[in-house]
Amino acid sequence: MTSLYRLFPCFSVLALWIVPHQSPAAAEFSIQLLDAPPAGPIVHYPANRAPLATSALVRLPMGAVEPAGWLKQQLVLQGAGFHGHLTEISPFLKKENNSWLSPAGVGERGWEEVPYWLKGYLGCAILTHDARMLAESKIWIEGAIGSQQPDGWFGPGKGRTGVATDLKGRDDLWPNMVMLFCLQMWFEHTGDARVPALMTKYFHYLDALPEDKLLLGYWPSMRGGDQLYSILWLYNRTGEKGLLELARKTHNRTARWDTVTDIPGKQLPNWHNVNIAQAFREPTTYAMLSQTPAMRDGSNLAWEKIRELYGQVPGGMFGADENARPGCNGPRQAVEACGIAEEMLSDGILTSVTGDPRWAERCENVAFNTFPAAFTADWKALRYLTAPNQPQSDHGNKNPTVQNAGSMFEMNPNIYRCCQHNAAHGWPYFTQHLWFASPGNGLAAYLYGPCEVTAKVADGVEVRITEKTRYPFEEQISLTIHLPKTTRFPLDLRVPSWCAKAAISINGKNSPMPALASGKIVRLDRAWKDGDQVLFDLPMAVRTQRWVNNRNTLSVSRGPLTYSLQIKEDYRRSGGTDAWPAWDIYPASAWNYGITGTSTAAFTVVKAAWPADDQPFRNEASPIQLTTKARIIPQWTLDRLGAVNEVVPQPVKSTAPEESVTLIPMGAARLRIAAFPVIDNGADTPEWPANSSPKPKE
Repeated sequence: MTSLYRLFPCFSVLALWIVPHQSPAAAEFSIQLLDAPPAGPIVHYPANRAPLATSALVRLPMGAVEPAGWLKQQLVLQGAGFHGHLTEISPFLKKENNSWLSPAGVGERGWEEVPYWLKGYLGCAILTHDARMLAESKIWIEGAIGSQQPDGWFGPGKGRTGVATDLKGRDDLWPNMVMLFCLQMWFEHTGDARVPALMTKYFHYLDALPEDKLLLGYWPSMRGGDQLYSILWLYNRTGEKGLLELARKTHNRTARWDTVTDIPGKQLPNWHNVNIAQAFREPTTYAMLSQTPAMRDGSNLAWEKIRELYGQVPGGMFGADENARPGCNGPRQAVEACGIAEEMLSDGILTSVTGDPRWAERCENVAFNTFPAAFTADWKALRYLTAPNQPQSDHGNKNPTVQNAGSMFEMNPNIYRCCQHNAAHGWPYFTQHLWFASPGNGLAAYLYGPCEVTAKVADGVEVRITEKTRYPFEEQISLTIHLPKTTRFPLDLRVPSWCAKAAISINGKNSPMPALASGKIVRLDRAWKDGDQVLFDLPMAVRTQRWVNNRNTLSVSRGPLTYSLQIKEDYRRSGGTDAWPAWDIYPASAWNYGITGTSTAAFTVVKAAWPADDQPFRNEASPIQLTTKARIIPQWTLDRLGAVNEVVPQPVKSTAPEESVTLIPMGAARLRIAAFPVIDNGADTPEWPANSSPKPKE
């Protein structure tokens, strides 16, 4: 694949149309087709200071984008669900003897769990304006700020602070990295000046450490990119030059995610799925300081390598349950719920760092197709592991099919520790990344969903843009501009790579869409006035993909949604409490189908009513479905542990009668078959041999 960063920091304009609507130059309307944003000022939000590379985009504060429609409903469900009540469920969030609430950083509990949870909880509270959640968030923010010591250290520093690590106290920088993200969110929402003051003192403390004492241990060294991001975040607000040296030291002590090899077993520095999804963004983050091609390319090379080896599956993720393992690369291999959320965050951050629209497309692939299925539709429970092919999801041990033993597939709000606390930052950060400040003091929409953004443009004029859409389920996006006066600024819209015939109209008049716009950014530069309306049509066609390097399975997509077989879900109580029960999900209909037609003509689009509860990620309520023909493969079964046997290499023969089956979006399918075998009843096609799945390597 061509590198994403050949054009960073120098961006190319592929085509330019200027359509004069009036004679004065200031009234001209231009449409530009871009690979990424052009160089230009971003003055209303903290863009990169010299000597950092010029900002491609700048993230708006959490809350500048207000969710609406189905997206708001996800956040409302999250707040009402287990994550919004995790202080009632999790022993790690008990306030008594919690080191995150101790002025001395002393306590019986207090590691990553509190900031993991707070990162999603605070974001959800801000976006839903939930007074209860905002008040609870403030307790923990005040605790973190109040824990700072005279020498600059903050957070857990003594006592039992590292249950899951050999590091104790101040050697373990990892939980503080997560809390820094929470504090940044709080500052951007409230303007609390104590946050940059705390961060400045803390980074002075770190800078005084010898370099060989920085980022000791496994988790800190793998995930040092989080600390790097926070250092540069603070530098862009204070301009303190000493922070750049700490950024260099942090990079030097972080695992080299920019060094990707073809040596078996050593292609990446680590195989843990959350480390990969969270840490691979570090090289391109550091490229803002180094401005070297190797660093600019590093994150993309790591992304491509893990998907080359273990990501030849639909849904945007990869198989690493808990770690990626040789021989375990098929669609039944899973990924952690918090790995899914971390991938979404990494893709959003890389969108802002590079301005390249492909990171946004990667983000929405994960967000729409994999993330929702990690939770029950009511957000009352989650599971640790989710896979593209997972037709049964129960509490039974599935090792060695997946690496971790024990209950990994059960929907349970009471266990899973890391994912239980961390996974819920997915939708808050996704919402934040719907819109960015763009060069030329404009705005850019890289992800789409129902929302309203309020931001400063041009010479400081505040604009409000209402985005009405049911994307990704429907094709049209309506943007209404609200302004106190006529103001010229650029408005950038991403054209998805799968969309061949995007169309734009402004105030009911079609605007000329440049050719070859798929996968590009369309910049609308004009003098906007209050009430202007932009209609952005993104026609969605059915398309199929053969995963040639992974058993030649077939996946089916329409627009940004990839589809799974609709399997009737039988929920059975498996444990938990009456307030927060756990559930096994068993298939109540056949799942072992092979598709008989591979052309797009073999699939019919069926549009159903929009769900009254605004929750389209429910099995029985999907507003967009596909139908097609399929045959059961009798020999394709679950193994003795209840995990699905692997799809054998194609072609597959089945003499079962042909049936019509329904496919629903992957995100709505907790039980799922999304990588299909293809039926070929040719004379030379052998019958599927029973018990043909390879034995996974532990």
